Amino acid sequence: MQVLHGVAGRSVRRARQHVATLLIVASCALPLSCASGAGAQRWNDTYESRLEILALLQTLNADLLASASATAVLERWCRDHAMATQPTVVVQRVSGTGKEPSAEQLQRLEVRDATEVRYRRVRLQCGAHTLSEADNWYVPARLTAEMNQRLETTDVPFGKVVRDLTPYRRTMEARLLWSPLPPGWPMQRRSRSHYGGRGRPLVVPKELMVHVAVLYTSDHQPFSQVVETYQGELLAFGRR
Repeated sequence: MQVLHGVAGRSVRRARQHVATLLIVASCALPLSCASGAGAQRWNDTYESRLEILALLQTLNADLLASASATAVLERWCRDHAMATQPTVVVQRVSGTGKEPSAEQLQRLEVRDATEVRYRRVRLQCGAHTLSEADNWYVPARLTAEMNQRLETTDVPFGKVVRDLTPYRRTMEARLLWSPLPPGWPMQRRSRSHYGGRGRPLVVPKELMVHVAVLYTSDHQPFSQVVETYQGELLAFGRR
């Protein structure tokens, strides 16, 4: 979704410092066959693969939080990992779906009744891969008639439709839904025998992480809450 991300700088810096450490360890631990083999390899269930995936997820999370456009971050990811011949992210609107806003969402949007809110769901795809699914609850009365028409009849990203509002974004939640390594792993003895080994593929879940954010107009009026769920297909790239 092309929307502005507003995140405290200290949080992003801490995330990037943690990512830098993970990447150094992962790059030293990876077997050469992962980087220089003749053919693309799947993720095997090894300590090294899990460490590499954790570093990748932390990097992606930090980039999303720091960027003005989640779509641009995903497009760069698609290009850098050669996931499609044309590494362009396409937004696909999912019609025929609906989710009632919760009481908490109504409070965040500063409205009293669910009838004041509309729902829009989209998928962000690159080639054959769905990278993200986004649920969006927005207040049509705070948008123009043209904006509402485009949201209801086109696949244009929400952020692009509402950019004339000069919105800003407050992230309420950003968390991993799956960690390839257990809690407290840096302090544990790293037993590689615990994992399946090179011959066993690693099962990556359908969903990897979620971001929840509220969008505000330039005069600080909330008009949208978005829940972005990043998919396991982000890791479905060929490795050499």
